[in-house]
Amino acid sequence: MTTPTQFTPALTAATAPGNVADRAVKRQRVLDILDAAGRDSLLLTTNTALTWYLDGSRVHISLAGDPIAALLVDRSGDHLVTFNNEAGRIAAEELPDGVSLDTVPWHGQLHASAAGLAVDGNPLAEAAVATELRAARQQLLPAEAARYASLSADAAAAMTDVLTAATPETTEFQLVSELAARIVAVGAEPLVLLCNGASRSDFRHPLATHSLLGRRAMAVVCARRNGLVANVTRWVAFDAGTPRELDAEARIAAVEADIFRATVPGARLNEIFAEIKQSYARHGFGDDQWTLHHQGGPAGYAGRDPRVTADVTDTVVLNQPFTWNPSGPAVKIEDTVLLTDSGLRVLTTDHRWPTTEVDGRRRPLTLRP
Repeated sequence: MTTPTQFTPALTAATAPGNVADRAVKRQRVLDILDAAGRDSLLLTTNTALTWYLDGSRVHISLAGDPIAALLVDRSGDHLVTFNNEAGRIAAEELPDGVSLDTVPWHGQLHASAAGLAVDGNPLAEAAVATELRAARQQLLPAEAARYASLSADAAAAMTDVLTAATPETTEFQLVSELAARIVAVGAEPLVLLCNGASRSDFRHPLATHSLLGRRAMAVVCARRNGLVANVTRWVAFDAGTPRELDAEARIAAVEADIFRATVPGARLNEIFAEIKQSYARHGFGDDQWTLHHQGGPAGYAGRDPRVTADVTDTVVLNQPFTWNPSGPAVKIEDTVLLTDSGLRVLTTDHRWPTTEVDGRRRPLTLRP
């Protein structure tokens, strides 16, 4: 194992914009987890846990790769370890106040080196308290909620900009490339970009192709900024739509309304999942529709944290974000929302997008440029 070396940042280094008050709350939540486990240190290694605890610091290089940092939380403080070739940027742009920074060679053992900083060399592994950490992330703090709302509005605006300019001759690749450009331009990372034109409407996770959009298309964006992930789906059509399509759009919005009504403080996620299954049947989609695609769930520092199934028994809390995504044949609805003391607040909104009222809430229609 390589012994990590203390890194001294330049005097001109600027720290990440994480909120000091929020970080103090997060540290206490982790210390509570340590108290309950009877341990003195915890090693955080996943992107979800690191970006949450560091309050939005970027700890990745490749979007498809592992984090380039690990963090040991112990009774004495927070100790971030990164590779020597990453330390300069981390110190200058991503390191919150009060977090020490150590380095290992670029070819060193990151996790083992970070674990070695623990007094006993054997910190609690993140996987051992995955459920407890997920609970610690559930309730967004004030600065987090503000950042999430801003990102969500930017993602929704990108959808409006790109789909308003689309034509039947636009290709799927052209459309997602425009979406990617707008997401990156607002300082976010496009984690997921999906699109299906009329010829591929049967696919619910449609990676883009060179196919033309044709008369109707769906676009999906999952955008990450400051660690938080906003998710949104929108539809565009270049005709009035068939009666069958319009009926399906109204029915899937009714399914979503049932899910929204079930998303209340104190509800268990498996109970909401049971309601989802019943809602599909109630609105004419059949008993098996839920088996054909995941239904979404809590959101925040992961696209879904976690995806809801019959086995997930987490309890819903106030100030928790969600992205539900009910879908049927050639139809889907998806927005990022936050559960507040006045009910669910939709975050991925743009006043330019056409909407209709569903169960007292404005919900998106298909855009018809």
